[in-house]
Amino acid sequence: MDKDTGLNESNDADDPKCQMKPLVAKEMSSDSSGGNSLLGRLALWLCPKKPEFCFSATKFMACFVGLQASYLTWGYMQELIMTTTFNPTDSAPDGKFPSAAFCVFSNRFLAVIVAMIAVKIKHGSVFKANKAPLSAFTPCAISNTVSSWSQYASLKYVSFPVQTVFKSSKIIPVMLMGKVLQDIVYPRTQYVEAFFITIGVAIFSVSSKSPDSENTTETIGLLFMICYICSDSFTSQWQHRLYNTYGKSNIDPYQMMLGVNSNAIIITTIGLLVSGDYARVYEFLLVNPHVLIYNIITAITSASGQLCIYYTIKEFGPIVFTIIMTVRQMFSICISSIVFGHEIDLVALLGASLVFGVLFYQIRRKYLAKGGRA
Repeated sequence: MDKDTGLNESNDADDPKCQMKPLVAKEMSSDSSGGNSLLGRLALWLCPKKPEFCFSATKFMACFVGLQASYLTWGYMQELIMTTTFNPTDSAPDGKFPSAAFCVFSNRFLAVIVAMIAVKIKHGSVFKANKAPLSAFTPCAISNTVSSWSQYASLKYVSFPVQTVFKSSKIIPVMLMGKVLQDIVYPRTQYVEAFFITIGVAIFSVSSKSPDSENTTETIGLLFMICYICSDSFTSQWQHRLYNTYGKSNIDPYQMMLGVNSNAIIITTIGLLVSGDYARVYEFLLVNPHVLIYNIITAITSASGQLCIYYTIKEFGPIVFTIIMTVRQMFSICISSIVFGHEIDLVALLGASLVFGVLFYQIRRKYLAKGGRA
């Protein structure tokens, strides 16, 4: 789960997020060219002969730029916070940011605020319209918190490109969780795709290993990433189970975001207090106040990216969204390698190419399948 706000990115055309309705259930105009909206007027000015096409293209570019700007910034800030050596403190003598849990907390804090505003706008109240009790979201809130914490913590042991490619292998635990929690039967094609993705991830990870790195450090990073993909897979399957239990019409994505993050903010707060991380982070931020700004930027881009996800899926569907996010992963690897100096050799590139090749094949397969159902 790249967006750290309580919901997972999905490549599935049947994902509940794909069924979402506009935040404000009021049509701006019956005109497909955008009517009197800002984008509509811009489309009419740019292309007066074909305003409908230009309006659609303008919306697509807004979605593409919004998603790329949000998540490329989010990924960069994430790596900056967890890998930079800042001014040391008594509790963090190595100068490293002392708490991955605080990073999760800051994202959850803003996500709860955004979710409350969205639910209030759409339903008129924050919690009264909820059919599912908050306790129903607790299991996936715990797994979502663990996956986010593992994602941040792993950056101390593995590079961001390795982490990004490794995430693509979560299709395997997703399928396993689907079988265990919902008894889903997957076609043979998906198992073959999962196999080749795993091979590509293994090639990239082994080839990207620094010759001077310690095996113990690499193993810890691998364990964190396994914890991430397993927890993240449970989150998505449990959310799907909630939609099936209470009905898609009774839980929209904003209510899901609110339910998960309301639980998660309690979990992370307790964790920070019990572990003593609050005191360590407070001391660290006094010496390095700019790190607080980094955390705020991370939280803002995480929330803005989540809203861009909702709008993109609503306007263009899950397949277009998946293409944009897959391109984002490739951009992230390039930016991280350039800015943070990660070396990627030819063998690693072949492994990454295999992974992204299979991902784009999945997109094509789902596109053709969707066309067949139409």
